[in-house]
Amino acid sequence: MEFKDYYKTLGVERTADDKAIKTAYRRLARRHHPDVNKGKADRFKEISEAYTVLSDPEKRKRYDTLGPDWERYAEAGAGTGAAGRSPFEGRNVRFSQEGDAGGFSDFFRTIFSDLGDLGGGFGPVSRGHDVEAGLELTLEEAFQGAKKTIALELDEPCPQCGGSGNVNRRPCPRCRGGGWTKSTRNLEVKIPAGVDTGSRVRMASEGVGGGSGDRGSRGDLYLRVTVAPHPRFERKGDDLHADLPLPVTVAALGGEVSVPTLKGQVSMKIPAETSSGKTFRLPGYGMPHLKGGGAGDQFVRVQITMPTGLGPREKALFQELKKLRPETN
Repeated sequence: MEFKDYYKTLGVERTADDKAIKTAYRRLARRHHPDVNKGKADRFKEISEAYTVLSDPEKRKRYDTLGPDWERYAEAGAGTGAAGRSPFEGRNVRFSQEGDAGGFSDFFRTIFSDLGDLGGGFGPVSRGHDVEAGLELTLEEAFQGAKKTIALELDEPCPQCGGSGNVNRRPCPRCRGGGWTKSTRNLEVKIPAGVDTGSRVRMASEGVGGGSGDRGSRGDLYLRVTVAPHPRFERKGDDLHADLPLPVTVAALGGEVSVPTLKGQVSMKIPAETSSGKTFRLPGYGMPHLKGGGAGDQFVRVQITMPTGLGPREKALFQELKKLRPETN
């Protein structure tokens, strides 16, 4: 079994990004597709196999990790018992000679057959690509969970030619031989409560379509969430922080105040002689935990406010307080 240089097959550098890999694959797939060039099926399979590995982050990482020395690791992983364990054990890298990887090479099957998604199809006639899109939410939507409708515009395999670019050996009239067309779909997205900036929400089978036209052949859509800043609340993990303006009289004498939370207004007792900057905790009034249930806390920081537009009687009372509290002079 010989080592397969997938980067050389696609004609890209090892540092190539996803876009460069995708562009190289499309160019080669159109040129060598069996519908265009009879007798080129083997070459098309090589191109498709290379793209299957390099377009998938998990497969590409495994392939890059092994490198040309793959055979030594494969032999180590093929046996049983402690002596035959793969040196990659514990890092989700296993090897197997079993199972059916369809038209993939023995080299491919040796490294990737444990992943369990190796069907026999290739390129645009197999599973479509995963895609990622951005989605901005308000803090309230992130707190409660939300249903959003988004318009998703994608380049997808042409439904008329299945992505080959040709119909009856002639350029496809719909995609003009390119193999790809733009499509726009409106999707209703359910966002779970507790998401934060950086969260990714997966929508199965809503990515780029495969050439078969079957929804099950689509890749997945990953929504990258951004939660917009809130004018009142600051989020830190699953905890919320907010300032509470407090009249000087309540700070001095104590009392009960109404505090805004994302669940609505709640009452909170303020002890007498509370200083500005003191922080109070409201357990369970923070953001819902995305996993495991429960919620964070809300922390309320007191900001004492001074009265304005004092009348004669109020000024007199402050003068009297000034005399009673000479240390404040």
